[in-house]
Amino acid sequence: MINIVLFGKPGAGKGTQAEFLKTKYNLVHLSTGDIFRFNIKNDTDLGKLAKTFMDKGDLVPDEVTIKMLNAEVDKNPNAAGFLFDGFPRTLAQADALDAFLATKKEVITATIALEAEDEILVQRLLERGKTSGRVDDQNEEKIRNRYQEYNEKTAPLMDYYNHQNKFYAVNGIGSIEEITIRLSAVIDGL
Repeated sequence: MINIVLFGKPGAGKGTQAEFLKTKYNLVHLSTGDIFRFNIKNDTDLGKLAKTFMDKGDLVPDEVTIKMLNAEVDKNPNAAGFLFDGFPRTLAQADALDAFLATKKEVITATIALEAEDEILVQRLLERGKTSGRVDDQNEEKIRNRYQEYNEKTAPLMDYYNHQNKFYAVNGIGSIEEITIRLSAVIDGL
């Protein structure tokens, strides 16, 4: 089983790349953002709770996110592997994911960060916000707040996984095809 964590700041292209990687490597794609948006759209209790945080550009609390992801993994007992997109976002989530996977005799194989400069990503999100309908993509202040959250809570994951020799950085600027080739080279080399 191959278990990949794909992370990077909002707008770095995680969702776009995940679509290619899940097909190429037969992985179950678990996007916390997609799962939260599904719950928000369907007005579930989890969706209502997640929306209060997401509308401010804040991260959804760990305990809510962890329970949700564990349930999603359990729904796919015969998976060839998982592509975690947007999770873990904090050290507590990384520890919880490692502990949960250990109960299944599995581990994270690698973490790959899509890297790009903030100014490029802000413009990407503002453009996406024109058509996505996502409130958090339409306001530059909220976007920058999301980046601050990322820097404070998610960036430390690089050290966490680097100490496990599981961290890889990939340039997230270029055509979709160029970035897919870079990501595939990392995965193929595992």
